[in-house]
Amino acid sequence: MVDLSISSGNLVLHVRGADQLWAFKSSLEIPLAHVAEVRADPAIAHAWWHGIRMPGTSIPGVLTAGTFYQDGKRVFWDVHNPDRTVVIELKDERYNELIVEVADPKAAVEVVKAALPR
Repeated sequence: MVDLSISSGNLVLHVRGADQLWAFKSSLEIPLAHVAEVRADPAIAHAWWHGIRMPGTSIPGVLTAGTFYQDGKRVFWDVHNPDRTVVIELKDERYNELIVEVADPKAAVEVVKAALPR
């Protein structure tokens, strides 16, 4: 799971607890201008194929965390509970998408959308 916040014009994702080990990353900081879209999307995490992990951890039905390559895209994952999944599409960034679990997907989407440049 990640803690999502907005700070100084950036979207900040802090990877929590042992997920830092599984995801090979402790945090991500993305300029809000590089966020193309954000949405709650549990269906994407319920799918069985998340791509080729490079590096990352995949235990089907338990955990997907780290960097994955799927359909020509580089995607960061950190999901245990697919029902709390948020997808953040990016432009001009190292990752094409961030697929993460948050405590309250609806609130997270609202926070990010409210902070996006108009």
